[in-house]
Amino acid sequence: MPRSDHSSDSSSNASYDSDEDYRLAQKEWNESLEELQQLALVLLLPWVGKYFGRKCSYWLYDRYTRVGLGKSFFMGEKPLAWSFFSR
Repeated sequence: MPRSDHSSDSSSNASYDSDEDYRLAQKEWNESLEELQQLALVLLLPWVGKYFGRKCSYWLYDRYTRVGLGKSFFMGEKPLAWSFFSR
């Protein structure tokens, strides 16, 4: 009888070890995903900001060359409703 108790203890220890290994592996996986997300933010966010900043500046410069820096630059060349009907 003591042998059966000993075998059940070893199987429970093996199960505990595998559960602990799984938790450790899951923790490391989550940490590596967080590092990848931070890396993506550090690399992609400035690039996206630069891209959209340039698009916006080109659009504003083109608008400035067409209408000048007056009321029409800020308010629009035509009323908003008129631009929908002219398309």
